[in-house]
Amino acid sequence: MHDTQEIRIYSSICSHDGIKAREIAKETGVEKSDINRLLYSAPFIRELCYRDDDYLWHGLIRQNRPHVGLADFCGYYGRVEDFLSLTEEEWLEELENGCRNIGRNLNDTRGLIHSFRDSREVMIVLFSDLEMMERNAGADTDTGICEDTSKDTGEDWKQWEICFELRIKRARHIRIYADVLVITQNKVFSLEFKMKDVIDPDEELQAVKYARYLEVIFGEEYEVIPALVLTRASDLYSWEQLPGSTAEVPVCSGDMLFNLFDEFIGFLG
Repeated sequence: MHDTQEIRIYSSICSHDGIKAREIAKETGVEKSDINRLLYSAPFIRELCYRDDDYLWHGLIRQNRPHVGLADFCGYYGRVEDFLSLTEEEWLEELENGCRNIGRNLNDTRGLIHSFRDSREVMIVLFSDLEMMERNAGADTDTGICEDTSKDTGEDWKQWEICFELRIKRARHIRIYADVLVITQNKVFSLEFKMKDVIDPDEELQAVKYARYLEVIFGEEYEVIPALVLTRASDLYSWEQLPGSTAEVPVCSGDMLFNLFDEFIGFLG
């Protein structure tokens, strides 16, 4: 989806709880004749939006926080706070049920369930690091009182949204996959997990493959940050040039994922 008119129309629809075509035209500045054509032909609009009986257009995934509708395309979706409240088995049960609902193949012949557990463990470590940082940075040395460090960054990380096994697969036009999404106040971290310790250029490309489509889904207020996470590596954090391109992608080990978030959010100042 490259047409800026299509993107503006899609974003307008997904930013409202129902909007009519004439209001979309007024809001986007797109001619009404183009609005009518694109409402019924543009892939993202045709497959991820719908019109109700009152002629109001709706997006299947809202562009407001929380992102209502996103859960319908994920194996697991919730706030970080809710994710952390689940045991591993409770989380896995929810994930497997969600995967079945979205048609995700759960064939475990190649260790799929183990990879699920592996990615969960990395995310648990990340949030444990954030909690430790919060305690250390917010503790008053005299009183021992811990303050909320989110006041320094504008981020309340426990209210972030987290998705495992995103699968947006609508007809033949829309294909968006992600192992894990972490959605902050204004950023989307799209994490491609591999149980490896060696960087593979093809997997770098896989990590960035759907970034531009996620930019459409979440809208212009969000920066999408794709990354490759190697869970068998350690002390790894680098930016790697993509094959055949001048663009770069961050690659990190699971134990260095905090550094990726800190680089873009600035927890450490």
